[in-house]
Amino acid sequence: MGYKIESVFIMVGIVSCLISVAHAAQGNAVFYDPPYTPSKCFGNRNDGVMVAGVSDTLWNGGKACGRKYRVSCIRGANEAPKPCRQGSVVVTVVDYCSRGCNGVINLSKDAFSRIADPNAGKVVIQYDQ
Repeated sequence: MGYKIESVFIMVGIVSCLISVAHAAQGNAVFYDPPYTPSKCFGNRNDGVMVAGVSDTLWNGGKACGRKYRVSCIRGANEAPKPCRQGSVVVTVVDYCSRGCNGVINLSKDAFSRIADPNAGKVVIQYDQ
């Protein structure tokens, strides 16, 4: 009996992971240099270095503040050679990337550097909450 219940939990976990991947969105990411405060969401509060600003696409009138996104680099958005690094990074939204923002997500330079070469400047990313 315990074996069947364990199998059900494993299947639910697998399906949840597949659904998460299926709902991942894509867009461009850019980065900004420190200092990362003050921020539109939290003023002078220091939220560390794994932070991001988001454009109108995700901002939702400020409701994006505090949300966490897992971000990974898919490919370059320009001619930079080998722009992407393996892996992903989880960032917390602390700021708004106003009009003229060149990405859906404006990552801190620290976060961007984990997934891409900063010399690329802009990359295509996959992200999910």
